[in-house]
Amino acid sequence: MAIPITVLDCDLLLYGRGHRTLDRFKLDDVTDEYLMSMYGFPRQFIYYLVELLGASLSRPTQRSRAISPETQILAALGFYTSGSFQTRMGDAIGISQASMSRCVANVTEALVERASQFIHFPADEASVQALKDEFYGLAGMPGVIGVVDCIHVAIKAPNAEDLSYVNRKGLHSLNCLMVCDIRGALMTVETNWPGSLQDCAVLQQSSLSSQFEAGMHKDSWLLGDSSFFLRTWLMTPLHIPETPAEYRYNMAHSATHSVIEKTFRTLCSRFRCLDGSKGALQYSPEKSSHIILACCVLHNISLEHGMDVWSSPMTGPMEQPPEEEYEHMESLDLEADRIRQELMLTHFS
Repeated sequence: MAIPITVLDCDLLLYGRGHRTLDRFKLDDVTDEYLMSMYGFPRQFIYYLVELLGASLSRPTQRSRAISPETQILAALGFYTSGSFQTRMGDAIGISQASMSRCVANVTEALVERASQFIHFPADEASVQALKDEFYGLAGMPGVIGVVDCIHVAIKAPNAEDLSYVNRKGLHSLNCLMVCDIRGALMTVETNWPGSLQDCAVLQQSSLSSQFEAGMHKDSWLLGDSSFFLRTWLMTPLHIPETPAEYRYNMAHSATHSVIEKTFRTLCSRFRCLDGSKGALQYSPEKSSHIILACCVLHNISLEHGMDVWSSPMTGPMEQPPEEEYEHMESLDLEADRIRQELMLTHFS
C-alpha cells in the first residue's frame, strides 16, 4: 500500500498563501544604518546587486511562492557578513532558515557566473603601466603589477577518509590563491585548492602560473613572499640579505607585499563567513569554493562603488597554518636570479 507523503513549504506554513513573490521586507522601510549593521552594505549598493543579479534570481520555480531577488540578495548578504543562518536574520526579512539556505545558494551561483566580469588583470597597456606606477609610488619597487599570496578558509571535513583538505594545523581548509592591486582589488582568485597543498604547489599548478609562463605581461612581475620560489615573473625576498642594496630591496618588497595582507584582513572582516569565527563553512569543498569566490566578487564590486577596502574594522582572519619551510632553491632558476640581481643593482644600490 502506497503511503502518501506531503511536502511542506516552510514559508507557506509561516505566512500562508498570498502574492507569488515573497517580499515582506522593504528596503525603503529601514535606515541605512540598519542595512549596514545587518547586511554590511548600503542601500544603493544593494539596489545595484538587484539590478545586476535580478534576471538570474528570477528563474522559473515550481514553488508556490517565489522569493523576490531583493529578498534573496539580503539573505545572502546576511550570511556572507555574519557567517551563520541565524533565525533573527530570516525573521528580519520574512523567510525561514531553509529558504535562507536556498537564497545563499542562488545568489552565490549568480555571483560566480559573473566572476570574470569583476576579477581580472587589466587588458590594455595603459592600465598595466598605471599599475606599475602605483606600486612604484608605494615603496619604490619597479615593474610590479600585482601581489600574490594564499589564504586558508576553514571548511567542514568532506569525509573521514579524505585527508587532502587537512592543512598543517590539522584543520580542514581550502587554500585560496589571490592576486591584488595596490587598492586591494583582486585580479586573480583561485579558491578550489585543497588545504594540504603548500602555497608553492598551489601556485605551480594554478592557471595564474600557466598564464605568466606563457608570456602574459612580459617585462612585469608579481611579488610573492618566501613561501614561493623565485621566478622570472615572480620576485621573492632574499633569505639572508647581506649588502645595503639587498636590505633595501627586502624592505621595499615587504612594504609592497603588505597590501595583500591588509586585503585578506579586510576580506575576512567584511565577510565573516570566511574568518572561522562562526566555525567552518558547512558545505562541500565545491560549494565552499563558490562561496569564497562570491565574496571576492562582492569585494571588487564594493571597490568599484567607492567603498574603501580599508574602511572595514580590521579583525584577524582564520588562524593560518605556519609558513612552510622550504629549501632555498632560487638559484636553480638562473634567469630569475639574474633578473633579481639586476633589479637590486639598478634600483636599490
